[in-house]
Amino acid sequence: MARLAGIDLPRNKRGVIALTYIYGIGRTTAKTLLAKAGINEDTKVIDWTDDNIKQIALVLSEIKVEGELRSEVQLSIKRLMDIACYRGLRHRKGLPVRGQRTRTNARTRKGRRKTVANKKKVGK
Repeated sequence: MARLAGIDLPRNKRGVIALTYIYGIGRTTAKTLLAKAGINEDTKVIDWTDDNIKQIALVLSEIKVEGELRSEVQLSIKRLMDIACYRGLRHRKGLPVRGQRTRTNARTRKGRRKTVANKKKVGK
């Protein structure tokens, strides 16, 4: 079983897809990583040799992934919150950061609806 950056890669998937299981590696990065290592994209993880895994690990060591990347992202968010910029305030309030509307939608960031008791509308 291939284990890179502390992640067990799925054995029956193609190399490009399997590498995306590592936090910080998407399809494009996975393709360039395999090209630098000199491994075919279509080769499944189960068919990788130990030498191939060492080559990938060597190229992977140049990229910031997993814990190191997560901590950097958290520090960036904390910095935004500390300097109290607009994006930092949105993070602090748990609202969408990138300009999305909040009158409707935004449920992922805002959480479940909190129903507010309405006053009865008085008809004229």
